[in-house]
Amino acid sequence: MALPALTPVSDIHERLQVIFPSGTTNRNYVTREIAAKTVFVMMYIGAIEGSDHWIRPDQVTRMTDAQATSTGDVDREAWRAASLRSAGSIEGRWYATNTREPIRDETLREGLVRTGAVMEREGIPTTSPRPRYALTRDFVALLDPGLYGNALETAITAWQDSNLSTGALARIEIMRQGAVSSEGRVLVRLPSGETRQMQPGPSSVISKAVIEEFAPRFLEMPGVVWLSESRNQVVTRDDELAQAIGLTIEPQRNLPDLILVDLGPAEPLLVFVEVVATAGPVSTSRQAALWGIAEEAGFNERQVIFVTAFEDRDTAAFKSSVSQLAWRSFAWFMSEPDHIMILRRGAHDGQVKLTNLNAI
Repeated sequence: MALPALTPVSDIHERLQVIFPSGTTNRNYVTREIAAKTVFVMMYIGAIEGSDHWIRPDQVTRMTDAQATSTGDVDREAWRAASLRSAGSIEGRWYATNTREPIRDETLREGLVRTGAVMEREGIPTTSPRPRYALTRDFVALLDPGLYGNALETAITAWQDSNLSTGALARIEIMRQGAVSSEGRVLVRLPSGETRQMQPGPSSVISKAVIEEFAPRFLEMPGVVWLSESRNQVVTRDDELAQAIGLTIEPQRNLPDLILVDLGPAEPLLVFVEVVATAGPVSTSRQAALWGIAEEAGFNERQVIFVTAFEDRDTAAFKSSVSQLAWRSFAWFMSEPDHIMILRRGAHDGQVKLTNLNAI
């Protein structure tokens, strides 16, 4: 099998952003520069499905800018063989030797292999040093520089439909719709049927999702008591509903982004929601402050819920906030609306076992 034509690293990097849009699981692993360089080296040595050539992660670390410009078949084949042999110092190498581990674990195993862009050689023991990874033919076709415009979009869509799971495709579509919504004013439809306009931006898109997707899924009879933008601009407040449940709304008390109420249970349920596009989750201190508001209104612990709403589990906002999330709270993700993360407190003298939690 002849060696494939090479696509520059910069072009591969750019195209990976399109092939793996926001919402793709572990998107960072498959769209950052190290992923583009890994794909380039695989193309450089011809590690492509059906060629019987495979790559080892440390070969990526040994590539240099000078070598990458030697594009003749003879030079590429010679380097393929040389890169598998022991080597001393390599001047200008792309990455340090120990970078082979994140290339193996993140870029390949948890990224390109899981998305169907790379295949793993069968029958190779886990501890074997033999090369084991190759690009799939369908994926390589997407990197053809002669493929562009509508033809490229059609090919990428077909590849995504064939290789990404139903859940992954749903996440991608939700994230795409959110990106479109964030470019103009965001229309929010309240449970009452009324609508409100919010300023464009990711926080407004998440707030809209909380009201329109989270509330009907997780509350029996939802209502919106309070909705604000950045805790400054009040989008809507329902003083009549607040008074009916004994809650006094005082904006100067630094209320959360959203206050929902569930009127379905025998005792109303109060839901404080913080929307996190960049920072500001329900931390322990924030939870305590909000609990004070609920306690003054006569709510007991069983009637108060704390939720932090994020765009997606793969976003920097979630990753930087997860360690701050308070116990006895929930995390919800716009991209996976049917699921919720529970941060459960201690086992209370051993009465709660994993077998009980697993039934949830």
